[in-house]
Amino acid sequence: MMADEGRPAVPTPSARQASLLDTVKAVASSFFGVRGRSAHEQDMAKLNPIVVIGVGVALAAVFVLTLITIVRMVVR
Repeated sequence: MMADEGRPAVPTPSARQASLLDTVKAVASSFFGVRGRSAHEQDMAKLNPIVVIGVGVALAAVFVLTLITIVRMVVR
């Protein structure tokens, strides 16, 4: 008998996925460089890389738009 060969791994209940808010917090703290090593390791186990990329692009866009808005307000 070949146990579990060829079958995808089934996540255990303790391996829960991170929520969108958890992902936003992790990406935001990485923008500032304040994420600790243990928190980073926990995030790597829970976060979906595709969601992290999407949140990172969205937060970067918000940051750039905020800077443009501030500059336009100052220049007026």
